[in-house]
Amino acid sequence: MNHEKELVVSQFGSNAKNYVKSKGHSKGADLAFLTEVAADYAGEKALDIATGGGHVANKLAGLFGEVVAFDLTPQMLLYAEEFIKSNGHENVSFVQGEAEKLPFLDEAFNLVTCRIAPHHFTDVQSFVNESARVLKKDGAFIVVDNVAPESDAYDTFYNEVEKKRDPSHKRAYKKTEWFKMLEGAGFTIELMTRFPKTFLFDDWCEMMKVPLNDKQELIEKMLRASSELKTFFHIQTDGKSIQSFQAESVLIVAKK
Repeated sequence: MNHEKELVVSQFGSNAKNYVKSKGHSKGADLAFLTEVAADYAGEKALDIATGGGHVANKLAGLFGEVVAFDLTPQMLLYAEEFIKSNGHENVSFVQGEAEKLPFLDEAFNLVTCRIAPHHFTDVQSFVNESARVLKKDGAFIVVDNVAPESDAYDTFYNEVEKKRDPSHKRAYKKTEWFKMLEGAGFTIELMTRFPKTFLFDDWCEMMKVPLNDKQELIEKMLRASSELKTFFHIQTDGKSIQSFQAESVLIVAKK
């Protein structure tokens, strides 16, 4: 395992329980919509990549005969298993591994999902290619992730902020970059919808136990931002601290 993946395991291993309880992960319009779309592909077998707290796998368990909850971080899988089994689901298996090197046979799944995780992956194109490989023909790939704005300057600002808050953050991609990667893997884009996300600054930092010095640097970076950036990201401030800001995620449905 390379250094970047070790960083992800370390960061998420120490905060695994937070992700099971996190409102942004356990609830949300994107999770409800993903579940609704997944129902159209209900069948034998589904794979949830980077399952985190297991919230997507938990929803899929009622729609598919068998679900695989897959994650890089062993501690995450333990908490996900506890959560999913507490809901009475016995048709979910838990597998540890890398999203870029899936340990599954070709055309093994009717549905592949991945929610709020690819911005941590070291090679997203390989992850997309692998997702296509393990999908049956006419199967669907549903991906949800935070995305960067199309403006290069705003993209840089957003990714720098995310990286400072969470060193395991690799990159949030632009919507156009997602389309290019998916089509490059042979997918047809069926649907894309966006979800605005308001982050309460203190809670957002606490989620990843951001050190005080880093939190102060984030505050200063946002306070120094141009008026255009503050408007675009809806940065709410009292002049000394940050109350909240807004970003966005997208849900994309792609067919093989």
